[in-house]
Formats: sequence, C-alpha cells, structure tokens
Amino acid sequence: MIGKLNHVAIVVPDLAAAAATYAETLGARVSEPKDMPEHGVTTVFVELPNTKIELLYPLGDASPIRKHLERNPDGGVHHLCYEVEDISAAKQHLTERGARVLGNGEPKIGAHGKPVLFLHPKDFLGTLIEIEQA
Repeated sequence: MIGKLNHVAIVVPDLAAAAATYAETLGARVSEPKDMPEHGVTTVFVELPNTKIELLYPLGDASPIRKHLERNPDGGVHHLCYEVEDISAAKQHLTERGARVLGNGEPKIGAHGKPVLFLHPKDFLGTLIEIEQA
C-alpha cells in the first residue's frame, strides 16, 4: 500500500533563514514560500534528487504547528509524507487496522494540489504520518 517517501517536513523558526541554508549552504533548489491558510502554514520545498524537504512555518496564531515550535524553539522534524495510489482505499485499509485519521477524517488538498490525510503519531511509533495521493 505505502509508496515512496514524498517528503520530510521540518518546522522552522525562520523560514527565510532555513531556505537560505538549504539554497546557499547546501546548494539545493528551493521553491518560493507558499501560504496554505487551510493548513495554517507557510511552506517551502527543497527539491532533492530522490525526495523533498518541506520547511514549515506557522501561518497565523491558530496554526497547528505553533505548539510544535513552542516546544522546539530551534525547530525540528514534524512529519513524514508517503505516497499512496488511492487515498480512499488507503484510509479504509488503515482505519480497519486501528489507525486514527486526524481532523474530520476527510482528505484536504495539500501543498502539491493532491488529497492528503494525517495519521495520529501514537499509532506510528510517535511519528506524525501524512499520506498523499500519488
């Protein structure tokens, strides 16, 4: 069911500085920032040959990642995103096996314009998992 690793998301305290570190220090190709109000984040993608790094910064006071940044003021890994062929079938497979889908349980459109769901970290060894329709 699970496909390739789409990206690793990192919450950062300064989006411009983090993007500059990847672009200038590591020589990576970095996207322009994109506000995602429905998710409460501003995101930048770092393109790598085999995957992506998503840099996340809180968008607004109600951002769901604000608490993560308060607990980890230097930032840190937030979630892993895996691709799935069929998000509805993946959701059914996962919930039948006891995995909890966060939010209202329905896919939202993610930063790549594709449906995504988040899975409770307590069901995956303490790691927040995002699944994205391939």
